[in-house]
Amino acid sequence: MHAKTARPNSLAAAEAPWWRATGFLLLAAGLVLGLSLGVRHVQGLFLLPIVAERGWTRDTVAFAMAVQNLVWGLSQPFMGMVADRLGSWKAMLAGVVLYGIGLAGMALAPSTTGFVAMAGVCIGIAQSGTTFGVVYGALSRMTPPTQRSRMLGIAGALGGVGQFLMVPIAQALLSGVGWQQALLVFAVVMAVLLPFALPFRDRPVQPASGAIDAEGDEQPMGAAIREAFGHSGFWLLNLGFLACGFQLAFIANHLPAYLRDKGMAPDSAMVALALIALANIFGTYCFGWLGGRHTRKYLLAGIYLARTSAMALFVLLPLSAWTLYGFAAVMGFLWLGTVPLTSGIVSQVFGVRYITTLFGFVFFGHQLGSFLGVWLGGLVFELTHSYDPVWMGAMALGVVAAALHWPIDDREVVRAPWQAART
Repeated sequence: MHAKTARPNSLAAAEAPWWRATGFLLLAAGLVLGLSLGVRHVQGLFLLPIVAERGWTRDTVAFAMAVQNLVWGLSQPFMGMVADRLGSWKAMLAGVVLYGIGLAGMALAPSTTGFVAMAGVCIGIAQSGTTFGVVYGALSRMTPPTQRSRMLGIAGALGGVGQFLMVPIAQALLSGVGWQQALLVFAVVMAVLLPFALPFRDRPVQPASGAIDAEGDEQPMGAAIREAFGHSGFWLLNLGFLACGFQLAFIANHLPAYLRDKGMAPDSAMVALALIALANIFGTYCFGWLGGRHTRKYLLAGIYLARTSAMALFVLLPLSAWTLYGFAAVMGFLWLGTVPLTSGIVSQVFGVRYITTLFGFVFFGHQLGSFLGVWLGGLVFELTHSYDPVWMGAMALGVVAAALHWPIDDREVVRAPWQAART
């Protein structure tokens, strides 16, 4: 019996050039996440201008954004496989190129079919290569386990800075040149991201334990996927993540329209989205840091309960600038703290060898929820001329998600030799 020597989880400082040093990797990850998520974060500001100019209904535009979220979720496992097999940098490059094409296509599409194809399908695939799954997976492989949770938190916080900056930029472009030109500007800016994908030439690694069988053979990807699908905690994470996607996508895409319907000034939505992005910087870092010191599943349950409480107060209290900005600050702090915690549980239980692929499957639950949150937000409004039923549904899902996370078995999987298990 023999065992292969495990390769290190991070590049040794002596081997790493400056562009693969931890500091630069975090900067590059933050830029990719920030611009990708920032463009997504401000899509709600484009809803009413597109409806007004094109003459489409809210549910038509909302459907395109809903398809974007669903395609993102469907393509994430496969983009994860590309990253795990061929390297994260290739997945990121593909994502950046598709993002630019999709944004330009959104601006130029003359029909709803073309708009859905560009905003929904093209950008949906692009986001699977430029957001959490691929970026967090690469960082998880390229940083030591003792620093991993904190590094994910820092990268998420840097991405939050990008989200924050995109809000006033988008508003200024919408006011100055219009929604079509704003999208074309974003498409050009995407080209700037191309060089920042190159440092993520992560080498597939073997986790410290459990990733190779007794004969020294690496666990195949298929065996890893079957193992995860047979774990109850994997399914509970997937179902719980659905609530996260529903809540965030509904708020990001429909909050501006909701505020306009309530008689608030257009700038109120811009300030609220900016506050969400600003508070998210601190929240993502804090929850990444807390995830390295406390039980992640309990932190996740707490986030969902806190979100539900914030939404309940926002809907029940009289709407004013103070209640809006208070809601935005609280929701922003809780906004993306779920992602490093969920990714951390996946790597904690199954290791980092196939983290990008496995997180991709978990992330599908998030994006299924996002699809429902965006689409039902538009559909319910067109049917009832009110967003109140969707707010109620988002709160109910938060309570369910908290209950689902509590019983997750987050212990590291102890593997039997996979070859022996097949015979």
